[in-house]
Amino acid sequence: MATKFTRKEIREIIGDACTDEIENRIMALHRGVVDPMLDDIAGLKAKAEMLEAVTKERDELKAGGDFKKKYEDEHAALENFKKAVAAKETRAAKEKAVRAYLESKSITGGNLDIAIRGMNAEIDAAELDGEKIKDTKALDELIGGTFKGLVVTSTVTGTQTATPPANGGGGKLTKADIFKRDDKGRYVMSTAERQKALAENPDLLK
Repeated sequence: MATKFTRKEIREIIGDACTDEIENRIMALHRGVVDPMLDDIAGLKAKAEMLEAVTKERDELKAGGDFKKKYEDEHAALENFKKAVAAKETRAAKEKAVRAYLESKSITGGNLDIAIRGMNAEIDAAELDGEKIKDTKALDELIGGTFKGLVVTSTVTGTQTATPPANGGGGKLTKADIFKRDDKGRYVMSTAERQKALAENPDLLK
């Protein structure tokens, strides 16, 4: 590697014969040769450092396949999570709508829970129109078939009496007596009693 020498070194080499002029000429010649060489060396060093940086960047880009795959895997996992959350919310909305529809068809309480557990496929296939089931055909078929025994039925009967209510006069029953209701709006006479009374008093049907 080119190096610079000093004026002191020049005088030590030449000795007493060295004058200022000789010293200056030698230094000028020296700088004319060495300085460009040093500049070239500095330039080469800068280029070497640049090449090293480019090589490092290239190697990082080559290794970037692993980083890219990791990013893609994490991105895919995030998208799958979003889809799972959306699917869960949709499933919950469908189940809520199906529950409401079954309750409207008198399948309630424990029977409703039994029905819901047995119709996963129908819930998944259901389409919503707002908060209601868009097409209830599949549900109606279940209600009329497999779930028929889960439908709760109730019958309201009138107050059972040992003897028909008196009409106040002790005579024949009137139409008002037969169809009389209590304070809750229920017939006082049972259905059988009303039918019997009308059969015994056919003129009330005129």
